[in-house]
Amino acid sequence: MKNLKLKAARAGKDLSQDDLAKAAGVSRQTISAIEKGDYNPTINLCISICKILGTTLDELFWPEE
Repeated sequence: MKNLKLKAARAGKDLSQDDLAKAAGVSRQTISAIEKGDYNPTINLCISICKILGTTLDELFWPEE
């Protein structure tokens, strides 16, 4: 499932995939794969991304009901 919430939060902070990847210590391809729904990140990576974007796990990674 695509993670459009992550993409929107990243864009809202005016960060490119590369910017977010560098801040999180992963490759741009990893961020792209998460946004496309092709990669399920570890909880540690999820937490790191949330801290960088100033949001919560629920807001970015919890599926809509």
